[in-house]
Amino acid sequence: MSPIDHTLAANQPAGDWTLLDERRDFLVVGKPERLLTVPGIGPEKQDCLITRVQTEFPEARIVHRLDWDTSGLLVLARNARAHAFLSKAFADRRVDKTYVALIDAPLEPREGLIDLPIGKDMERRPRYRIDPERGRPSQTRYRIAATEAAGVRVILEPITGRSHQLRVHLLARGRPIQGDSLYHPEAARHERLMLHATRLAFPDPQHPDAPKVAFELDAPF
Repeated sequence: MSPIDHTLAANQPAGDWTLLDERRDFLVVGKPERLLTVPGIGPEKQDCLITRVQTEFPEARIVHRLDWDTSGLLVLARNARAHAFLSKAFADRRVDKTYVALIDAPLEPREGLIDLPIGKDMERRPRYRIDPERGRPSQTRYRIAATEAAGVRVILEPITGRSHQLRVHLLARGRPIQGDSLYHPEAARHERLMLHATRLAFPDPQHPDAPKVAFELDAPF
């Protein structure tokens, strides 16, 4: 089955973003699926999260991203100092990120670490692949949370932050994420990519030595 044409799919209406928290230095927002985080190339890819947020908060700045078809939590900086602080926190791996996904069958063992290097798949762009020779080190912790009628719910905690990391790591274990138009052979059975950023914890730029602030947003599936 052919993957979804992202040029056409990007024209489909996306749900709107939600504001979870507003503070002096940052915003925490929820991004819907099928919405770019930042503008893409071409007029059909100018509608995106940051453009929408900036209509209400013109000072908002992107710190990190979610894939077009992934929903969930993002933190946005509100000034240059906070942007530098939060960007360094991500680079230093001081940010805790938790995702939930649906897969077709359980992983074995039911809890563990996937440690496989990821690189671009130059012959099948925009895909990525496991590349032992030129790939960048990539690690994901996982655990099976529940078996449901719709599939198996798995909790994912990326240690590194590579493009498509969770999607490629689960594919490498024979368990592509449901609805994944790039990596699941039966993606069309699902209305969306079943991947959601459900929890985000990071140091507060205003109180860097205090415990991390944490936010949660339930998956819509």
